[in-house]
Amino acid sequence: MSVNAAQLWTLNHRLLTVVLDACGDELAALGLDPKEFFVLAEVAASPYPAELAAALVIPKASVTVYVRSLVAKGFLRREIDDTDLRRHRLTLTVEGEAARDRALAALATEFDRRLARIVPRDRTELRRILLALLEPAQ
Repeated sequence: MSVNAAQLWTLNHRLLTVVLDACGDELAALGLDPKEFFVLAEVAASPYPAELAAALVIPKASVTVYVRSLVAKGFLRREIDDTDLRRHRLTLTVEGEAARDRALAALATEFDRRLARIVPRDRTELRRILLALLEPAQ
């Protein structure tokens, strides 16, 4: 049976959606919607709003909305960047780190339940394939 790229993309998207949906109650209990979670999870690696937008492949205006919400919830802080006073650097608060870590744990637990259905060799192969797909195009 031949599988085309659209079918693989659809299956991957469905898997991610199912895992996120299964963790919806836990994310909601933390005060997060899934998109806010992704901002929290990425902010340490991409601490500037424009970097966040690029890393998460979402519009800058959307990042602004999520950041505003996360600041209001006490999960993020906006600080003036000492090296460029025109820029705001985002940092996780203690509460933000705790919410991020709990959400990551919930998602990891749910994803691990699904990964348990495949043998360790296939997990290793899946990791190799995903890393190859994430490499920049040549």
